[in-house]
Amino acid sequence: MAIIAEVTIASESFPLGQLTLEEPGMRIELERVVPTDDAVIPFFWAQGGDFEAFERGAAQLQSVDKLTVLDRLDDAVLYRVTWGDDVVSFVSVIAELGATILEAHGNHKWLFRLRFNDHGDLSSFSSWCSDNDVPFELRRLHTLAEVQNQKYDFGLTDEQREALEIAASLGYYKVPKNATLADVAAELGISEQAAGERLRRAMDKLANVVVLEEEAN
Repeated sequence: MAIIAEVTIASESFPLGQLTLEEPGMRIELERVVPTDDAVIPFFWAQGGDFEAFERGAAQLQSVDKLTVLDRLDDAVLYRVTWGDDVVSFVSVIAELGATILEAHGNHKWLFRLRFNDHGDLSSFSSWCSDNDVPFELRRLHTLAEVQNQKYDFGLTDEQREALEIAASLGYYKVPKNATLADVAAELGISEQAAGERLRRAMDKLANVVVLEEEAN
């Protein structure tokens, strides 16, 4: 039976987390885009902090071959990272086990929501972390059925939840619409493009938790 584990891990324990240590004010969130190659977590959003300092620091890391800017918004940047050939971390182990990263974000400490095929795969993951001195904290463990039968926060950030609440209250999702994206952006005090990206990422999380996890069950 598939299970979902929520774990926290210190940033210095894996390459992507080490990027956030280069700029303490930076917060990284994985982009839910499935790559067409074998790359492990190549896309992520960075928010807050000094982006130029962050990029300079990333260029000095041996674990990073290349960091490319794909898009810039008012308050966030979408990056693609190419890791060095010798980079092995608990993230690559997750891929080897056939597990799925449902959510991941953090700065000095990271939260991961991981879907494993069964308890055996979770045990293998735990053993690898122990053998390689990668400490992690298991915060929550549940089956997919339990997720559907409880009120869950869906992993939304405060900003994403606020954007959804405002959009819904204004009637942005009604048919026909009672409000435009510009109206939502004005209420949030951000640009229309940033509001659209925030809503898209929020809806992506909802779809993956409510729809895809239900199908997997």
